[in-house]
Amino acid sequence: MKQIIILFGVMILSAPLLVAAKSEKIDGIAAVVNDDIITTLELNSQINNIKTQLRTQNAQLPPENILRKQVLEREILKQIQLQLAHATGIRINDNELNATLSRIAEQNNVSLREFRNLLESEGFKFPEFRENIRDDMILARLRQREVNNRITISDQEIQNFLATQATQGNIDDEYNISHILISAPEAASAEEIEKTLARANKVLDKLNSGAGFQQVAISNSDGQNALEGGKLGWRKAGQLPTLFSNIVIHMNPGDHSELIRSSSGFHIIKLNEKRSSEKHIIVQTLARHILLQPNELNTEMDIITRLRQLRERILAGDSFEEIATSHSEDRTSATQGGSLGWVSPGQMVPQFESAMDSLKISEVSEPFQSQFGWHIVQVQDRRDVDNSEQFSKNKAREFIRQRKTDEIAETWLRQLREEAFVEVKDQ
Repeated sequence: MKQIIILFGVMILSAPLLVAAKSEKIDGIAAVVNDDIITTLELNSQINNIKTQLRTQNAQLPPENILRKQVLEREILKQIQLQLAHATGIRINDNELNATLSRIAEQNNVSLREFRNLLESEGFKFPEFRENIRDDMILARLRQREVNNRITISDQEIQNFLATQATQGNIDDEYNISHILISAPEAASAEEIEKTLARANKVLDKLNSGAGFQQVAISNSDGQNALEGGKLGWRKAGQLPTLFSNIVIHMNPGDHSELIRSSSGFHIIKLNEKRSSEKHIIVQTLARHILLQPNELNTEMDIITRLRQLRERILAGDSFEEIATSHSEDRTSATQGGSLGWVSPGQMVPQFESAMDSLKISEVSEPFQSQFGWHIVQVQDRRDVDNSEQFSKNKAREFIRQRKTDEIAETWLRQLREEAFVEVKDQ
């Protein structure tokens, strides 16, 4: 039961507070954020949710004042993002929300009602959880628009990335890492940098003295994952932020880095685990097909009947190639006797690939439908292919996108925070 709560705890922890249309009693103002507020009641509720989550993870709770400060800062930042999303017309309607909740329950092998009961048995209020998920979806859509859509990746970047990776290890090696950020203000003065460095050195001294990384991160990190103990999870080598990549690949599991300076402040990285990848082998299928399409003169039943007749002729010994050339309405493959060549996974539409993959070598399928019409297909052969080179190029594009996304998002969030009017009243 607790595994489900752990799985979705991140969403609960990351969900912003609801500060519009407050129906409950307001017992104080924790912070003013632009034209809105975060109430003390809401802040306390969020802190209780986080305490429940941390206890579930068997994590030691930081001192109350530190936890309170961390949670409030997180909620301020998320409130700013929600305000921007609302002002620019981003909405999640009830149908979208219900579909997402149903998928969450399905992924955990329970019904939505069972999932609700499970949450409530652990002390979470389902209506609050539901609205938190709506907010998560809004923020994801905002991030997509403000960050992801700005990213472009050139072929030259991919080539440079792969060349660099060749000297640093396998692109698919994976690293489970955690992160502490001691942030400095943007355009910080020399004095502010010195203060930030002193604070960062104190944090590093704690780690060098044997303090647990998770606990230190919860109590001291300014990073977005602080309340998860700084955990960033598994990252491929190519997904590691540029700032950390050359350091992490040379670390041993259990090690933490020295201070790493960036424009955001000072970072400390811990390598929790590492695992290596193997070659990427795919199964290719040599196939050929015959396509017929319904029209004004031929109904679907007419087409199915014709395909069955053609299939019987092939099974009786007639040439598939000659029949495809004469009858198939896929003119591109018909000129090749219906041949589709060697087909890789994902290359064909799902209905076609499913029918093809279910066949044995030399077997001819029954008629089946795809978005293009009705087919019969024959599998001629199969082979294992080392697709590592193309796979690496595809992954490189994904990794570069993830790397750019992280870097742009960090800058974007910091700018949002600094440009907003925030007055902290919580003591």
